[in-house]
Amino acid sequence: QAAPTDNSRPAIFYLNTYDLPSRPSWAKTALFLHEAAPGHHFQISIQQELEDLPRFRKFGRETAYTEGWGLYSEALGYDMRLYDDPYQRFGQLAAELWRSIRLVVDTGIHAKGWSRQQVLDYMYDNAPVAEARAVSEAERFMALPGQALAYKIGQLKISELRRDAERKLGNNFDIKAFHRVVLEDGAVPLTVLEPKVKRWVAQQL
Repeated sequence: QAAPTDNSRPAIFYLNTYDLPSRPSWAKTALFLHEAAPGHHFQISIQQELEDLPRFRKFGRETAYTEGWGLYSEALGYDMRLYDDPYQRFGQLAAELWRSIRLVVDTGIHAKGWSRQQVLDYMYDNAPVAEARAVSEAERFMALPGQALAYKIGQLKISELRRDAERKLGNNFDIKAFHRVVLEDGAVPLTVLEPKVKRWVAQQL
């Protein structure tokens, strides 16, 4: 939950404790990276602190950008050495598996006419998931067609831009500077982000 516009309280990261046995502890590191720091809390806080933005930009979201940053942030756990614990690394790999499942069931529901039960069966057959999580996710993607696709497209694009910058800049690549360029203008369409990052890379050469 983001901070209010007057900053009268800080942002809050809530950990869902409903049906706690269904919430595996191995998932918590990737979840925190995605939702809190360096994920959404970090990204959204920067956006809300930007000056001279119209309110729809300051508080709006571009799903592919915002959720792409969240997924990309999970992978930063390797750079930050937070997955040295194999238990937490399993959690990150399980999260990646879950994103693949989301793509399948999103397509299944909205393009193939899958039933709710078909979606649940596919989830149970392919991931370590408890009923509470499976049901909430199945109903989420019934209601939000294309959201799973937007997540993954955003992650792939940000990761691609980083690889391209690393390849072109070599030892001069500065990951902090790269992240600053990605985040400094708030949530933007990927068609705006890509040329912006490429201009920054060209300026470093």
